[in-house]
Amino acid sequence: MAAEPPGIDELVRQLAARLGNKGWMLATAESCTGGMIAAACTDLAGSSDWFERGFVTYSNAAKTEMLGVPTAMIAEHGAVSEAVARAMAEGAVRRSGAQVSMAVTGIAGPGGGSAEKPVGTVWFGWCVNAEVQAHALLLKGSRAEVRQSSVRHALQQLLKLIGG
Repeated sequence: MAAEPPGIDELVRQLAARLGNKGWMLATAESCTGGMIAAACTDLAGSSDWFERGFVTYSNAAKTEMLGVPTAMIAEHGAVSEAVARAMAEGAVRRSGAQVSMAVTGIAGPGGGSAEKPVGTVWFGWCVNAEVQAHALLLKGSRAEVRQSSVRHALQQLLKLIGG
């Protein structure tokens, strides 16, 4: 029988320990998750030791104003794109002074999708020690399930990128 994957609370505890060991602070930049990652992080007592701030940039204007994502980039690639996820992650670090960030931008549904970017398309970006990585997933399920899966994936991948 396969082991149950760690829950979001456990992922946050692991993240807290790793960031604390390195003396790093985290900033989040969230669109489709609407602050769910920041909420999961700050649910843990003592999170002020490693959680700097969260940016909820749901609108394109917010991505530009709060994170410095160029309007031309959004116009060219769309808000749900690799370029924007990377820019969000970089902007979160630049505008917060944190050493680490994670960014999420996607289409949680039930509407808003297209043939090119169907519902469930989510782009993730991470900036760890000035190195930016990004990738996309096509997540299945309801709006709530897509958002919850996005939170879990963002945390899991950040843990991998930070390392032990």
